[in-house]
Amino acid sequence: MRFRQDSQSTVHLPDDHTPEQARRAARAVQLLQDGLRAGASIRARQVTGHPIQVWQANDGQQVLQCQSSGSSGAPKTIQRRPDSWIASFEISRREFGAGEDTPYAVLGDPGHSLVLFAIMEALHLGADLSVLTGLSPRAQLQGLKRDKVQVLYATPAQLRLLLKTHPEPLPEMRLVFSGGGKLDVDTASALSNLFPNAQLHEFFGASETSFMSIAPPETPIASVGRAYPGVQIELRDANGHPVGQGPGELWVKSPYLFEHYVEGDSPDTRWNGDFLTVGEMARLDDDGFLYLLGRKSRMVTVADHNVFPEVVEAEVVRAVGSTRCAVVVVPDAARGQVLVAVVEGAANDEAIRSIKNRCRDTLGEPSMPRQVLFVEALPMLPAGKPDLKALEQFARGQG
Repeated sequence: MRFRQDSQSTVHLPDDHTPEQARRAARAVQLLQDGLRAGASIRARQVTGHPIQVWQANDGQQVLQCQSSGSSGAPKTIQRRPDSWIASFEISRREFGAGEDTPYAVLGDPGHSLVLFAIMEALHLGADLSVLTGLSPRAQLQGLKRDKVQVLYATPAQLRLLLKTHPEPLPEMRLVFSGGGKLDVDTASALSNLFPNAQLHEFFGASETSFMSIAPPETPIASVGRAYPGVQIELRDANGHPVGQGPGELWVKSPYLFEHYVEGDSPDTRWNGDFLTVGEMARLDDDGFLYLLGRKSRMVTVADHNVFPEVVEAEVVRAVGSTRCAVVVVPDAARGQVLVAVVEGAANDEAIRSIKNRCRDTLGEPSMPRQVLFVEALPMLPAGKPDLKALEQFARGQG
């Protein structure tokens, strides 16, 4: 099975008068199209130069390689076979009604796996595609309207930027897929006004696993949904034994899993037969909804209690709205270590009290940040995730 470009697809690319990032994305998509027509292998990299490379493998087998980086910033490149993504493309056709008559759009760089997935899904299904990378949010909205886009793949951060322009509703939109971060209540509500006729589907996955869960409309706000079609979820303890609804380490079996790393590695990523884990901790409720607790590697002990910084981050966001934040750990003489929340925005005593009270009341005393720091903008990694190492050094310097 090979990736292909359906000849019915029309790709709308930025013109020569747009910013360099937009022109670079256009060149990358054109290279990708040529490579798919030739049956070439594809390598996507999160770089500012040439995010897409193509080559013909000596054995004639087509593969896809995607570069990603976690919270440490260390680059990893995974390899997968075409059928692992094509299976998902067909789910979009069968389960969500996507196809040649539903124009697609992307907002991000083709070197990122979420954007590349959306581009290749559109080409596979024969749908028209609008590449709006590198344009201002206002120009992106104009492009969505002009091209009558019906399917949009985007991150929560990209969607928030669209909403900041106070746009008029776009009734043509039918499907919005959001991944790469948790959607907050305010953003989800505002998107229902921007796209009044669209189904909003938040999904959870990783470069190694592709889709693991997807959220139907009735999903509780703290959940990332139920198992994606074709995915088998199992929660296990430290000895690898199933623990029912958990909490436990999240293992998945599906047709969408990667083959192996061709660059870098991750000790959190482990195989056990046909099951794979990337070290995520989670629990399930009685209705099969999945709730993430955080990466096993980020779990810390505070006053003899296990604490997940990601869970604390979610409560910080709920306490102050949709502001971005990160929670890091610093040494403490009395407790061994404590949490520090770093929040984007101006210092605010009321926000500090709200954050501490909410975290203490909902998660318990050990999960309450002992200090709340404010910065104009969080330092970010190329993958769009907070630079936790830089933030930890910053927090230690403020103690």
